[in-house]
Amino acid sequence: MGMQQTPLLMHRLVERSAIVAPDEEIVTATEDGVRRQTYRETRARAHQLAHALQAEGIEFGDRVGTFMWNGSRHLEAYWASAGMGICLHTLNIRLGPADLEYIINHAEDQIIIVDADLLPALEPLAGKIPTVRKVIVATEPGFEGWATELPHAIDYDDFIAGHADEFQWQDFPETSALGLCYTSGTTGDPKGVEYEHRSQYLHTLTQSLTDSMGLSGADTMCGIVPMFHAQGWGLPWAATMLGMKQVMPHRFMGADRLIRLMADEAVTISAGVPTIWQGVKAIVEADAGAYDLSALERLTCGGSAPPPSLIRWFADELDVEMIQGWGMTETSPLGTLSRRVMKRSQIDLDPSVQFDNMAKAGQLMPGLDMRIVDDDFNELPWDGESVGELLIRGPWIAREYFRNPQPTKFHEGWLVTGDVATIDSEAYLTIADRSKDLIKSGGEWISSVDLENHIVAMSGVAQACVVASPHPKWDERPVALVVLDADADVAADDVLAHCESNYAKWQLPDEILFVDSIPLTGTGKMNKKVVRSDLESQGYKLPDLR
Repeated sequence: MGMQQTPLLMHRLVERSAIVAPDEEIVTATEDGVRRQTYRETRARAHQLAHALQAEGIEFGDRVGTFMWNGSRHLEAYWASAGMGICLHTLNIRLGPADLEYIINHAEDQIIIVDADLLPALEPLAGKIPTVRKVIVATEPGFEGWATELPHAIDYDDFIAGHADEFQWQDFPETSALGLCYTSGTTGDPKGVEYEHRSQYLHTLTQSLTDSMGLSGADTMCGIVPMFHAQGWGLPWAATMLGMKQVMPHRFMGADRLIRLMADEAVTISAGVPTIWQGVKAIVEADAGAYDLSALERLTCGGSAPPPSLIRWFADELDVEMIQGWGMTETSPLGTLSRRVMKRSQIDLDPSVQFDNMAKAGQLMPGLDMRIVDDDFNELPWDGESVGELLIRGPWIAREYFRNPQPTKFHEGWLVTGDVATIDSEAYLTIADRSKDLIKSGGEWISSVDLENHIVAMSGVAQACVVASPHPKWDERPVALVVLDADADVAADDVLAHCESNYAKWQLPDEILFVDSIPLTGTGKMNKKVVRSDLESQGYKLPDLR
């Protein structure tokens, strides 16, 4: 009686692609074009890598680091780790030497696989990462002649050469570690989140649902979100399970190259943070007829909330649906999604109402629970008005940090997200702000996210970042940093007049500062911690206007 108790192991999912779509391609961008590799070839190389790691003494549960761009070699490491029962630690290539040293030593990585062009970023760690006994260097055209002072370095192809291309994957507990990803460390030391086979198996299936991201083996996926960030939002696993064509940009992350790659490879779905899609929008607007994006159907946007104006532009100009998602490293990351139509009752809604819903963080994914609470953890109503801290729980939500319990981040089985939000009567989540980014002025809260989205909707504005600045009378007041499009003629008074149409006077920024760029975190979000620090270091103080 009953069902077979087959462990939920990720190698059962990824091996499927080489069975159902052995000749489908993984396309990796190179300096002069692309490099193509089939699923059959990728599987063989992943099995060779597993044999090579085993011969090096890597055992079940050991941690192997990757310091790599999105590409087929990185996918091979994903695949091998899924079958061997080792934990793949995807290192953030945008972190500085101090954070990298801390993370590698904290995780006790045994081996690091690195793309050759990224070796200079690891060089300062020579002699400082004692648990790393070998560095494996993956090369692309133009980087074959690499050299490094890092310990016992060997070329990736030489490392796997001569090994059998069939490795007998074993069964092991489904709660075994699959991957390790550290938060970006904007507050204190980076914190590790350890993903399990069971959690990612369920996350992968849920992510592919029609009412989720609607993934299919007939899709062509361009994964722009880095594979080191929350395992590429889980998309490498889902795309590989389904056997879809994957297009990987490697180090070529400029918007013009990304658009060309998507056009040339007939990409149907892509994923990235709002700054990526703002760059794509700017290029398409500058030369509307230069790129054939007719195959593109939908984009997934996460990391931070996309401005509603950006969602509407992609729909109106390119007939592309922008799927907004909310999640965190701690949530694997998929928590909620918002699509234009989420249920039958929305089919005939006025388009403006549909787009209002798309601008929300969305509805909860199956299998998860969420609530908003006050400072004493009392649950608040789902009325669209009550604002509280968001808690979430479920089978792919972290229960603690790796070797760093952080009890204040978890409460009675719930993850305390640090996001301040509302939930409306239709179960739509709207993120008001990160708790640390809310602006408290005269006892009243001001959402930096709302102000940013409103400013970005202005013609001529490319990006906006609103932060709190100390004020002698009101505690804090908002300051807006604004990046303009090339040749745009927008003055500070224009921005304030635009905001006055939607906000009370006390909610308006006290100052508009025009800047050339806004610093980003290692995951592509606006780094408000750095913005505030820069303003302080420059001696900036708000005038006492009120």
